[in-house]
Amino acid sequence: MNWQKLLTPIRLGQENFHDRARDNRNQFQRDYDRLIFSAPFRRLQNKTQVFPLPGSVFVHNRLTHSLEVASVGRSLGMNVAEAHRNENIKYLDEIGAIVSAACLAHDLGNPPFGHSGEAAIATYFSEGEGIFLKGKLTENQWTDFIRFDGNANAFRLLTHQFNGRRPGGFVLTYSTLASIVKYPYASIDADERKQKFGFFTSEEENYKRIADEMGIPRQKNNPNRYVRHPLVYLVEAADDICYQVMDIEDAHKLKILTTNETKELYFRFFTEERLRKIKEVLATVSDVNEQIAYLRSSVIGQLVSECSQVFLENEATIMSGDFEDSLIKNIPAHSAEAYKLCADLSKKKIYRSQEVLDIELAGYKIIRTLIEHFVEAVLHPEKIYSKQLLNRIPEQYDIYNPTTYGKVQAILDYISGMTDVYALDLYKKITGISVANV
Repeated sequence: MNWQKLLTPIRLGQENFHDRARDNRNQFQRDYDRLIFSAPFRRLQNKTQVFPLPGSVFVHNRLTHSLEVASVGRSLGMNVAEAHRNENIKYLDEIGAIVSAACLAHDLGNPPFGHSGEAAIATYFSEGEGIFLKGKLTENQWTDFIRFDGNANAFRLLTHQFNGRRPGGFVLTYSTLASIVKYPYASIDADERKQKFGFFTSEEENYKRIADEMGIPRQKNNPNRYVRHPLVYLVEAADDICYQVMDIEDAHKLKILTTNETKELYFRFFTEERLRKIKEVLATVSDVNEQIAYLRSSVIGQLVSECSQVFLENEATIMSGDFEDSLIKNIPAHSAEAYKLCADLSKKKIYRSQEVLDIELAGYKIIRTLIEHFVEAVLHPEKIYSKQLLNRIPEQYDIYNPTTYGKVQAILDYISGMTDVYALDLYKKITGISVANV
């Protein structure tokens, strides 16, 4: 792969249209603005990140997480671009803008209630009422559903032409779109254990077109898979840095971790000399939350520098498609040990805390129920109850698609785009728990 082809302003759906600039923004900055003003991006403010949506204490949701990841991603991209500043490569200075836009978009496909929402959708087909559909779908289509994943759904949301919309979906640049696909292969080619993939059968041709245009090759040992666009590694690193470091700060605000526990976790990232200077700054601040915020920002700054260096040190291997790890797993041993400690403690005390488990259990039930009702309705639209349900679905969703696969996809598009609160409200209505005022 080479940067000359990997950095392109060509837009999906407008391949033969060259827009004349009307302002000082470049095409990748336009991607960023297009995403940040979109309705799906706004809805992230009401989607769970890890903890339940806030009561008296405000913690991160999908929106704030995405904005922070975009900020970190921009820094990573700028570091890489700076290392190449003397090379004559068109658009190289825009790597920060491309990575930042891709970071904004990376969570757009996540359904309500986070990973429990993904699990509810997948298991409805694999072990629930939806198993009857197996004989009505191709093997690839069936695998799309039983391995439903927010990564693939984000690529669909950004590229699919919904009813009444223009070709190309969001009409983003090829570079931005390729930079969000962490797993550039179809569901049927996913690992049995991890079961992550990058695009549904319905969007496979879109990804192939993008990859072929930019010269992204297939994996040497598995021709059914593409290698990653190099900027995917920066998007992934930005996400890894933010969710791990920010979850610790949120846990402190919610008193799941004490102040001393939180400080000790952050202190472990620094060498003795660096820690001495940091403690000197902390001594000038009496506000505990400000102390934790300063430590968090210091950790993020260090991880950005280290991940940037890992990318540059392994750039030749990345460009050849032979790098098969994440940047965060290759940072210096001192930081890697501290990062692992945070990850292990998060699994034990944060992700398994009662309030997190409670929202996951509730979310699973809510999403599973909505799918059962709406899939039944879309497959049997002649029924009176089905008509009532289907009348709730906006026209952009193709519920009258001639194929079973298309009909069910339309339902998943509708449900995965819901906010937590909307999904809960609809669940209450269709189960009779609450009745709207008339």
